[in-house]
Amino acid sequence: MGMSIHPHIFSVSLFLSPSLSPSFTFSLFPSLPLSLPLSFSVPLCLFQLLFLPFFPGTMEERTSCCSSTTLFHQEEVSGITYRIPALLYVPPARVLLAFAEKRSTVDDTDALYLVVRRGQRVGHSVQWGPQVSLMEATLPGFRTMNPCPVWERKSGRVFLFFICVRNHVTERRQIRSGKNAARLCFVSSTDHGQSWSLIEDLTEEVLSEEIEHWATFAVGPGHGVQLQSGRLVIPAYAYHSARWSCLGPPLWLRARPHSLMFYSDDLGATWKHGQLFRSGPTIECEVAEVMNSSGCAVLYCSARTPGRCRAEALSTDLGEHFQKPSLVRELHEPPHGCQGSVVSFRPRRGLQEDEAPDGGSDLSSQPASLVSTAGPEQNSYKPPSSWLIYSHPTSKRCRIDLGIYVNQAPLEAAPWSQPWILHRGPSGYSDLAALEDGLFGCLFECGEKHEYEQIAFHMFTDRELLSHIQDSCSGSERASCSNVD
Repeated sequence: MGMSIHPHIFSVSLFLSPSLSPSFTFSLFPSLPLSLPLSFSVPLCLFQLLFLPFFPGTMEERTSCCSSTTLFHQEEVSGITYRIPALLYVPPARVLLAFAEKRSTVDDTDALYLVVRRGQRVGHSVQWGPQVSLMEATLPGFRTMNPCPVWERKSGRVFLFFICVRNHVTERRQIRSGKNAARLCFVSSTDHGQSWSLIEDLTEEVLSEEIEHWATFAVGPGHGVQLQSGRLVIPAYAYHSARWSCLGPPLWLRARPHSLMFYSDDLGATWKHGQLFRSGPTIECEVAEVMNSSGCAVLYCSARTPGRCRAEALSTDLGEHFQKPSLVRELHEPPHGCQGSVVSFRPRRGLQEDEAPDGGSDLSSQPASLVSTAGPEQNSYKPPSSWLIYSHPTSKRCRIDLGIYVNQAPLEAAPWSQPWILHRGPSGYSDLAALEDGLFGCLFECGEKHEYEQIAFHMFTDRELLSHIQDSCSGSERASCSNVD
C-alpha cells in the first residue's frame, strides 16, 4: 500500500513481516539520488497515533455512545441527495447496516439506486466503513426506492427488500391512472452485508392477480422483523382502487392507501401478503412484536396517516390480519404525515425501578401495573412485558424536532411518554434498531434548513433515554417549515 503528500517529497509503504505484523516505512525525497538514509519504519499502532491525523481521507468515521455521526450528506454542487434511511442490526457480527436512496435531486422521481454503509460495533461505539453503491439492487429502466432490510437468524441471511419503479412515472400518476409501475424486489447477503446476491423480482409470484386492483404499492421504508415463530415480516402499503366507472368520480379519487404485510414462513424461500388494513387511510408503517409477561406475542403496527395523528393496530395472527386501526392523539403528524419507526425490547432488570431525572421516584406517571412491584423477598424473576420506542418529528405544523417516545405497556393502552428531542431543527424519516446491552441506534434525516440535507446516526442507551422522556421538550416551533413527502 502507498500514499503520499507529494510523490517526490514523501511516500509511505505498508509491509507485512513474516509474523504478519504490519509496519509502515517512510521515505523522504524518494526520487532524489541521495546517499543519506532517509527511510524509517514504525509499527502500525504508532503510525495511527502519529500520522493518521494528517491524512483525514484515510480515517474511518466513528460514532460513540450518546453522539451523532453524519453518514450521508447532500452535495451542494451536484445536487446529489440521500433520503429514506433504513437501519438493520446483525447481532452475531455486531454489524449495523445503514441504507439510503441516492438521488440526483431531492425529488422522488430522481431516485437512482440504494447505497449502504457498514458499521462495526465495538463496545459502545461504531466504526463506519465507506459508502457502497448497491448496483445489484437495480432493474434496467427503473429507479430503486424504499429500502427495507430484515435479518433471518437461523440462516444468518440478510434480506434487503425494495421497490423498483419505472423511470419518470410518479406515484401520483399511478394513483390517477390506476396503472401500477412498481415491482417488488429483493437482494440478500450471507456475509453480513459485505456482498449481495443478484436481484429477485417477486411481483408476479407474490401479487399475482391482486396487482390489478392496486394503483401502486411500496415496502417500508425502514426495517422488517423476524417474529419468535420464525416468520419474516416486511411492512408495506398499497393504494387499492375500485373498478373504473364512467358515471363515478375519477379513478384517482377512489384509490386509497392501506397498510399490509409481506411475510415468509420458510426462511425467505417463498413470500405471501396479508390483508389490507380495514378503514384507513394508512400509509408507510413499521411493526414490532410485543410480548406480555406471560409470553404471548402480538404484532404492533404504527402507521402514517394524512391526518394530524398517528394510527396503530394490533395483529394476533402474526400479521395476516390486523384489527381496525385507532388514532393515537399524542403522536402528532405534520401536514400530509411523515414516516416513523418503532422497535420493541424487554427492559433490563432494574430499569423500571430507576429514578426519574428530577428527583422523582419511579416512572409513576405510567399506570401502576406497568412498574414492577416485586419485593426483594420473592425468589423468582418474572420477565417484564415488552416496551416500545418510537421515533418521529414532534411538530403538528411541519417536519422538525425528531423525538423519541417510550411506551411501557402498549398492550394495556398505556400512554406514550413525552418525547426526548434527539435532533432540534428540520427532521424527516427515521429508523430505529435495538442492540444488546441496552443500546439503541437511530438513523434519521436532518439538517439546518431542510430535513434532506443529511442522514445522521445516533446511538444512545436505555438509561439515557429514560433520563430525558419526562422532560417537557415542546419548545418553540420554527417559523419556516419544509414539507417534502
